[in-house]
Amino acid sequence: MTDPIGLAGLGKGGLQPHRSPAQPQRDGPDFKAVLMKNLSEVNALQQDANKATEDLMTGRRDDLEGVILATEKADTAFKMLQAMRNQVMQAYDEIKQMRV
Repeated sequence: MTDPIGLAGLGKGGLQPHRSPAQPQRDGPDFKAVLMKNLSEVNALQQDANKATEDLMTGRRDDLEGVILATEKADTAFKMLQAMRNQVMQAYDEIKQMRV
């Protein structure tokens, strides 16, 4: 006879009580630290884009390509941050609807 769920090797003691696994080891930074770092990076990119636009308008800068590049980098970073926020909110909504 085969043992499809692996109960044959339990020995004389029968089933053992369920033990919770040990705390997982955390090697990297926590979610809050990563989020705050990303927020500050996006903020810095947006400030750089604003300064570049301002400098172009006042004549302190004459490279339109650099201003467009700074603006696009800031826009892309903001869209990525917004996508991450949407994923977190979606996960939160799913957790909220779980039955306990």
